[in-house]
Amino acid sequence: MYTEKELVRIARRENNNKRNYLVVNRLQGKHIPVRPCEALAMFRALADTIRDRYGREKLLVIGFAETATAIGAAVAAELGADYMHTTRESVPGAGYLYFSEEHSHAMQQKLVKEEIDRVIGTTDRIVFVEDEVTTGKTILNLIGILRKQYSEQIHFTVVSILNGMDEAALEAYRGLNIELFWLVKTDHAAYTEIAEAYRGDGSYIRCSEEAAFQSGEAVQYPRPEDTGGAGDRAEQASPAGSIRIKAHMDARRIVGAAGYAEYCGSLYQEIVSQMDLDNVQRLLVLGTEEYMYPALYAASRFEAQGKDVRFHATTRSPIAVSTEDEYPFHVRYELRSLYDSGRTTYIYDLQKYDMVVICTDAAGDIGEGIRSLNHALELCGNGRIIMVS
Repeated sequence: MYTEKELVRIARRENNNKRNYLVVNRLQGKHIPVRPCEALAMFRALADTIRDRYGREKLLVIGFAETATAIGAAVAAELGADYMHTTRESVPGAGYLYFSEEHSHAMQQKLVKEEIDRVIGTTDRIVFVEDEVTTGKTILNLIGILRKQYSEQIHFTVVSILNGMDEAALEAYRGLNIELFWLVKTDHAAYTEIAEAYRGDGSYIRCSEEAAFQSGEAVQYPRPEDTGGAGDRAEQASPAGSIRIKAHMDARRIVGAAGYAEYCGSLYQEIVSQMDLDNVQRLLVLGTEEYMYPALYAASRFEAQGKDVRFHATTRSPIAVSTEDEYPFHVRYELRSLYDSGRTTYIYDLQKYDMVVICTDAAGDIGEGIRSLNHALELCGNGRIIMVS
């Protein structure tokens, strides 16, 4: 149904000596704008790989932050299973099981321990969902912690859109009785060389500092003629319109499939009831970091109304950008995180839309993060920006 050529683009990680390349899935809806229907169709196909396999087993689906949070939620929804995702954020009142993602720019991941404590005795199988599994070491790190922490005989399954494990890694999983399923098998042999060949000479725009620079050159402030007048607008950027949501359901803790679907539906209804879609045909819905599936769900509902919708999300991943046509990213916007103003996040290849809807579950003082994201969007000519929080 899917092929490596259709899905995979190779990008170059920035300042990462452990793995210099990033496997980018163009239909996943994280880094590259995608039609919601295409992303959800692929996630549904992933769920189909195990849909009828486990009969009446009680499943807990766990997605990996930040890239696979929406994939995991969509798979859980298709299977009618409980769901939670790993996190790098602080969850109020939570204790954690810590594990490492060794190749990542942000290595430490965690899982809310109290949630596992609560369901471990009634869970038959934990299904881990990833966008891409290269060696399988991260998941084995977490499984080792779970097996050490809990004596219950839990079975484990891993499903991923892409799987690049070599035969030795696959055999290690078989020896541990961990089942693996995927949509596309990938060969990583040439990925390092491909990534190294790209020039990385794209546009790097620091929205948090209202400065732009080219790789290897001194930082310079953008001139109005370089940004279509955006240099003038930077001083008078209007704040995004605001829609306040009554309550967010946090999938960093376990959520049931039905309850999470109800939450996503109510989120969409709250958004659509408070916005004017007149003269809006081309629409962008943005998620923020780990908060992706509710935003994707809302995007799919807008698409069902006949709107031309794209979805993607901000990310912690610093990826090089390049002017080369075959390279997946050409412009990088450097932002302040909505979750921590001291943290840098990114978004890539923004375009101009009739309206942009930003969906986030960030709490507290998010002003600096919103201002930087709003500025990035305005640089591309976006004037109608709605903030949903």
